[in-house]
Amino acid sequence: MEAKAIARFIRMSPRKVRLVVDQIRGQSVNEAYALLQFSKKAAAEPVSKTLRSAVANAQYKAQDQGDFVDADELFIREAYVNEGPTLRRFRAAAMGRAAPIRKRTSHITVVVDTKE
Repeated sequence: MEAKAIARFIRMSPRKVRLVVDQIRGQSVNEAYALLQFSKKAAAEPVSKTLRSAVANAQYKAQDQGDFVDADELFIREAYVNEGPTLRRFRAAAMGRAAPIRKRTSHITVVVDTKE
């Protein structure tokens, strides 16, 4: 039973989010929950939210087919972060110039599957 969740336009740099996503890839769902709960990274919160959504999608999908999936049986098959659109802003700099500020966004994708 495969299920997917995508969180789009997360206001965080993809480079920072990838540090967290790399830790949970391939883990069981319960181990990933524990890692995310005690992580000091700010990116752990949106990744955790996306993971919970993927698990809920798997349970709903199984229920729709008349089956039952326990969260203990699931593991993270795929987890990746793509770059979203960049908000471009400008800040005043010395001598009347403008310095660019790039506010980056991320798209987080988590795919969970049952162990076979």
